[in-house]
Amino acid sequence: MNKTETKTGFEKLQKPSRMRTVLEVEKPKESKQTFKRLLQYFVDERKLLIGLLLAVTMGVLCNVYAPKLQSQAIDSITQGAFGVLTQRLGLMLAIYLIYGLTSLFQSRLSAHLSQRVVKTMRKDLFDKIIDLPIKYVDQHAHGDLMSRMTNDVENISDTISQSLSSLVAGILTIIGTVVMMFSLSWQLTLLSCTTVLLTVLVTKKLAGWMRRFYRQKQILLGRLNAQIEEHVIGYQTVVAYNRQPQIVEDFSLTADALTKTSIRSDILSGLMGPAMNVINNIGFVIIAVCGGYFAIHGMISIGVISAFIVYARQFGRPINELAQIYGQIETALAGAERVFAILDETSESSEGSCQVPLSEGRIQFENVDFSYIPEKQVLYDFSLEIRSGHKVALVGATGSGKTTVVNLLMRFYDIDSGRILIDGTDIRDIERDTLRKDIAIVLQDTVLFTDTIRNNLKYSNPSADDEQMRKAARLSYCDKLISQLPRGYDTLLSSSGNNLSQGQRQLLAIGRAFLADPKILILDEATSSVDTRTEKHIQDAMINLMKDRTSLIIAHRLSTIQDADCIVVMDQGRIAEQGSHDELLAKKGKYYELYNTQFEGKAI
Repeated sequence: MNKTETKTGFEKLQKPSRMRTVLEVEKPKESKQTFKRLLQYFVDERKLLIGLLLAVTMGVLCNVYAPKLQSQAIDSITQGAFGVLTQRLGLMLAIYLIYGLTSLFQSRLSAHLSQRVVKTMRKDLFDKIIDLPIKYVDQHAHGDLMSRMTNDVENISDTISQSLSSLVAGILTIIGTVVMMFSLSWQLTLLSCTTVLLTVLVTKKLAGWMRRFYRQKQILLGRLNAQIEEHVIGYQTVVAYNRQPQIVEDFSLTADALTKTSIRSDILSGLMGPAMNVINNIGFVIIAVCGGYFAIHGMISIGVISAFIVYARQFGRPINELAQIYGQIETALAGAERVFAILDETSESSEGSCQVPLSEGRIQFENVDFSYIPEKQVLYDFSLEIRSGHKVALVGATGSGKTTVVNLLMRFYDIDSGRILIDGTDIRDIERDTLRKDIAIVLQDTVLFTDTIRNNLKYSNPSADDEQMRKAARLSYCDKLISQLPRGYDTLLSSSGNNLSQGQRQLLAIGRAFLADPKILILDEATSSVDTRTEKHIQDAMINLMKDRTSLIIAHRLSTIQDADCIVVMDQGRIAEQGSHDELLAKKGKYYELYNTQFEGKAI
């Protein structure tokens, strides 16, 4: 097969196109290292593994010894020793019964072992995913992460349950069969094993091709899941802009590449069986010709020839099975590599010697520089002091760095240089959980969970009692909304709250922040999805909420932050000006331009 013939749709996608839907192909990693690492998951399940190995070994012994008994039985018939024949037939029956029982135990133990190992792997992977840095999650497709948790781990489960016992049994059968063949006739055994070299060469060649295609297949499957997840979540936007034809085209591009790669991998996997059968048939011819010659010259008996024919088939069958399951093993190893790639990622740092809760909530940014991507700086020498209990608003055009300030304060990202202090302590010295425990945040994109309203409100403070929860609901003006629902606080939100309007979801998110009772409150366009009347109620309630608390507000609607103690105007990652609403209007600078532009009805 030449290079032209092996080109797949996956490779065609690597060419420049209108939309790149697939990442570059990663070079195949060391399969042996991945396999060794995968075996570490069997350590905690050694009892099941030992039991499975014992069952497999017992089954192999029965399977290997039975043909020799058959050979002796045939020789007993030719010699007329019918008394011995009865004993050997009875022993053969017992061995086959034991073999059947061991096969049953193998199936049960394989199922238990696979599910227990995969359960541990899924737990490790999920624990890792929820502890990954925000930066990693932002830069990787969510659908691909979910594909690793589902498809890749499921492939590993299938391989363990279906192929592990076959792999061990095949290896032991080959060894046992060769030993028995040598015990019967070493000359005929050596002649029979001449086909082994041909088997190794063919298997090695096909395996190299299969490894390549199976890895490409897993990468494409992750990309396909990422596209599906992205477009399902953004379905309203897709429909609103009539992008269905383009979405279908992009999806088809990836799906076609996956189909072509899957066909190639399946064809190569299917070639293993026929190739091994041809080689095995050559071995049968060698046994028939040479065995007949040896029998004529009295070197072996007819029973030995019969046993060799069975052993040759028995020798070839595990090789065929190993060839057939090789594709499954390659798929599992490709999936394991993708799983281990996430497990090897650096977890979000939780270092910090300070575990004392925040006392005042005084915030200082000192000469902070930051960039999401190297050489594309977002904040330049950013310095700002927010006194305890003060309300500070960040305003500015989109992309000026407002949300970045919040990301850095929450330690979602680490700064490149400078310092961020809270109550005089560098936030890098504050233990992560301690830092975030005293900060409540309400984002513009509301996030609720498929759970009851009660549990969604208590998400920020699980130890809060019902009275505290109801008080928070009243302050956030969502108590009336809750009272109108069928089961009140026990109403289950479906699909993460999609049975509520965006404004209603935002009210609940604000109520959740109320219940956290934080020292520092961050509001990122927290009232962007509520009507003007509800916004007025929330603003009134927030006056009480912000009392004696440090508040940092990101706002585009300047009418909502006119009472702020300080308004900071940002422009291209720098502070353009700061002061009160009246002071900034009097300066007639950037804020003055933003204010007049907004109230003229123009977009900022």
